[in-house]
Amino acid sequence: MSKVSRVDHIAYAVAEGMIEKWAWYHIEVEGGKLTKRVDDVRPDDPDSSMKLWCIDFESFGVVLVEGIDRNKKSQVTAFADCHGDHSVQHIAFDTMNLEQFVSHAISKGVNLRGKQLVNNDGFGELKQLFGKGYAKQNAAVMSFPEYVERPKQGVSMSTSVPQNTGKNFYQRIEHARNTGDQSTLIDFSLMPSDWIPESSQGVKKSSSSKPIKHEEATPA
Repeated sequence: MSKVSRVDHIAYAVAEGMIEKWAWYHIEVEGGKLTKRVDDVRPDDPDSSMKLWCIDFESFGVVLVEGIDRNKKSQVTAFADCHGDHSVQHIAFDTMNLEQFVSHAISKGVNLRGKQLVNNDGFGELKQLFGKGYAKQNAAVMSFPEYVERPKQGVSMSTSVPQNTGKNFYQRIEHARNTGDQSTLIDFSLMPSDWIPESSQGVKKSSSSKPIKHEEATPA
């Protein structure tokens, strides 16, 4: 049974001066709708901050983030410098029940970055939790997953589990970057050595592939 139901949103890190241009692209070319615009998420931080724009496509969202450098280079600037303009920083996946998914993920050895938050991200109310980076690398430049839960139609979203609202996500990445924490999302040494995908069991493997022949179109 699938533990995630859909892509909730995709977050892109953009280069300096590009957030307005990419917002125009997603809105005027692709037909999205701007639902949240924050031109400085950390105005009192002397070190760094970021811009954040949310664009809604009804069935999923796009988030644009652009770094604001002050005394230090923003983690978002560092990500865009490393991976290029409009690079995927993270993809958020919707879960039916975030607490149940977290318990399942932890049982498989997944490392999450802090506890869950309750927030309104421009697409509506949600519970959210971020994973650590996919690879052992500086936390500021490594892509990662996000897992969320939104209220389902006719079902109230429980927020009875204690929330960690002391540090927002930007602070968590900064802390990991400043302390040199390069721990990763998953330790694959915990993966069973004899694991086989269920859909592949009993399926004959092919050792070679033949090129597909394409029939030439007959002129009319």
